[in-house]
Amino acid sequence: MKKILVANRGEIALRVMRSAREMGIQTVAVYSEADRTMPFVQYADEAVCIGPAPSNQSYLLGDKIIATALQMGADAIHPGYGFLSENAGFARQVAAAGLTFIGPDANSIEVMGSKLAAKQAAQQFGVPMVPGTETPLRSVEEAREVVKKTGFPILIKASAGGGGKGMRIVNSESELDEQIGMAKREAMSAFGDDAVFIEKYVTAPRHIEIQILGDQHGNYVYLFERECSIQRRHQKLIEEAPSSVLTPNIREAMGKCALDVARACNYYGAGTVEFLVDEQLNFYFLEMNTRLQVEHPVTEMITGLDLVKEQIKIARGETLSFTQESLHINGHAIELRVCTEDPTNNFLPDTGKLETYIRPQGYGIRVDDGYEQGMDIPIYYDPMIAKLIAWGNNREEARERLLRAIAEYQVKGIHTTLAFGAWALQQPAFIEGKFDTNFIARYFTPQSLQEYREDATQLAAILATQIWQANAKATQNAQHNGAGTTASAPSKWQKRKTLR
Repeated sequence: MKKILVANRGEIALRVMRSAREMGIQTVAVYSEADRTMPFVQYADEAVCIGPAPSNQSYLLGDKIIATALQMGADAIHPGYGFLSENAGFARQVAAAGLTFIGPDANSIEVMGSKLAAKQAAQQFGVPMVPGTETPLRSVEEAREVVKKTGFPILIKASAGGGGKGMRIVNSESELDEQIGMAKREAMSAFGDDAVFIEKYVTAPRHIEIQILGDQHGNYVYLFERECSIQRRHQKLIEEAPSSVLTPNIREAMGKCALDVARACNYYGAGTVEFLVDEQLNFYFLEMNTRLQVEHPVTEMITGLDLVKEQIKIARGETLSFTQESLHINGHAIELRVCTEDPTNNFLPDTGKLETYIRPQGYGIRVDDGYEQGMDIPIYYDPMIAKLIAWGNNREEARERLLRAIAEYQVKGIHTTLAFGAWALQQPAFIEGKFDTNFIARYFTPQSLQEYREDATQLAAILATQIWQANAKATQNAQHNGAGTTASAPSKWQKRKTLR
């Protein structure tokens, strides 16, 4: 494998290209007209514009992407995440064109792409399931029969869904008809498939996922867990590894179940098995994501592995170079998704120019991003512009380091989730690790963020005053000690500057 086309944009395209370059592999970028000046386009060895800004005229054009890969002499295509990464038809087309798809087999994507099919496959291995239906819901009458067994509240979910689309919480029988209809219409609009099913709604769940790797020779490992419970609109904002609540025994049990899910569809490559975990730490299979996850850096930070390199090695047919017994958790990592959203306005997306954009630095800090200062944020794509990750020897050190990095991250011109991240990391529930997917609904209000900002501004003013007073006092002491002289001696700093 000498050349890879990266069928994505932004930070994940740049992330893939960096790992490929370290492996001596050339890269081809495909980009839309809106992304012509983006860093990932400049970084790639070669770049080809494939269409206008809307993704359905550029990044979703599978045929055009494959034709470009062939034209440029690429051996493989890496889909990143989003866009075509979980499109079984695209994976088949890539293979049919004689190219390597850096991801799982199309059949695995197809099985796990349907939540119902995934549940049925996983059940064969005895993986725990949330009570509910195992086939698409046929009528409201059938739903009423199911609810007699599960009780309320329930969750209506789109079988082909993701990102919270086609999902409705139902608290009483009077809502059932309307909510099923709404879920089906939204599912059809988003995925072209109106199949929905029912799950018992776990009222205070944690969202914990297991990262797995499998090669094409039947070897599997799990790379421990990620805690992803802090979400808005069913989409993650803060992730960490490992979880603060799992015991070693539960971690092992979840890891083994995740590997069983992978075996159920003959999976290879990097994948993530997601679970709901209740207050008693019972866990239930949720779904499998057949791609690299946005939050994969926290796993890399605690394992020392480069997941993109592992994906490429597996795609080349190599055997995993490590075993489960050789893997260990090293420290703790927390990630904040830096999104161009306004937390004080229901996290609505924001657009504009990055008038100021200065990344934090220092030991244990990692920034995966895809923009530079002065660039415009387009309206066509996901609002996430960066991922800010902090590693520490333990959870508290990682939390404190991430807070420091947030304070140093300078972004002006657009609203972002940075202030929300700083607020969240300082909430008692987060510090104590006692939170679930209701964290934002339970604790966050626009007013709470405004109060936090005012407190932070006041604290900054106090610190600045203290520093000024300390400097003024030091100056007075220096002048007093030098009384009787006609001029004060130059400081040691001034001398050092003169000597340079």
